[in-house]
Amino acid sequence: MPTVERAYALARSGKFKDVAGIKTQLKAEGFRAVDALLAARSIRSHLEAICAATYKAPLEEPPQADPPD
Repeated sequence: MPTVERAYALARSGKFKDVAGIKTQLKAEGFRAVDALLAARSIRSHLEAICAATYKAPLEEPPQADPPD
């Protein structure tokens, strides 16, 4: 899968709140030239818009109650 196509798939996944997170994930997956390929303002803006529309923050678990003594 090409780098830019994967970036769009990651943005649509709802797991990333911004392009920086997508870049980090792409690099972790072994994609090369990530910064250069996502440098165009139009691509960054589109990815940011997708992230803003789809991002779902991880749910925090409620604190555990201490067991009774």
